[in-house]
Amino acid sequence: MPEAQAVNRFFSSIANRYDLANRIMSGGMDILWRRRLARMVAREAPADILDLATGSGDVAFTLARRVPTAKTIRGMDFCVAMLDEAKAKMKAAASSGVRITFEQADCHRLPLPDASVDAITIAFGLRNLEDRAKGLQEMERVLRPGGCLFVLEFSQPYGWMRPFYYFYLRNIIPIVSGWITGDRQAYRYLSDSVSAFPDRNELSKEIKESGFRSVSAVALTASIVAIHQARKSS
Repeated sequence: MPEAQAVNRFFSSIANRYDLANRIMSGGMDILWRRRLARMVAREAPADILDLATGSGDVAFTLARRVPTAKTIRGMDFCVAMLDEAKAKMKAAASSGVRITFEQADCHRLPLPDASVDAITIAFGLRNLEDRAKGLQEMERVLRPGGCLFVLEFSQPYGWMRPFYYFYLRNIIPIVSGWITGDRQAYRYLSDSVSAFPDRNELSKEIKESGFRSVSAVALTASIVAIHQARKSS
């Protein structure tokens, strides 16, 4: 598991170039992945959404535009520099009629009462938790009965894709990210954390062990990423 202070330093160091780095290194696929996530959330028709590891707020803004039932979206992250980026974008964003807020919080100790939100999203943040089991249990705690958790995260690619993908991850991304962000070493963490992360089946098992039911996973882009959906018992 990653060490929280090291993760915080990493994201603080690249916050002002994070969005650009994502666009370039994913070839723009990150936009499509977030839209797919939002479509899945919209099918559940939630009013109150919690977006964890919200970072620069891209998922929160996508949900605001694409989930018609959303009334409030709370973005939480433990990295202040990333939250500053989200708040700056919020000032420039067109009004969607949804109340969006951003605040600093730790996924292991959410400042929310039990059963207080309809849906939780976490995109590319679960693998950064120091204790995934504890974080997942907190998410289960604050969800209302019958509410859904949506996890958009890197996964393990299909066998035929792995040689190409891991070559890109280990050799190309550090060079490109160093050029974009000026911090080549920081993105070594990305490569290492993705390589060590569980595949869809193993992550589904972890989510079930944290108290969720009806866990399913959708593989995207040759299973480079996956969206897990899980429901809290009624």
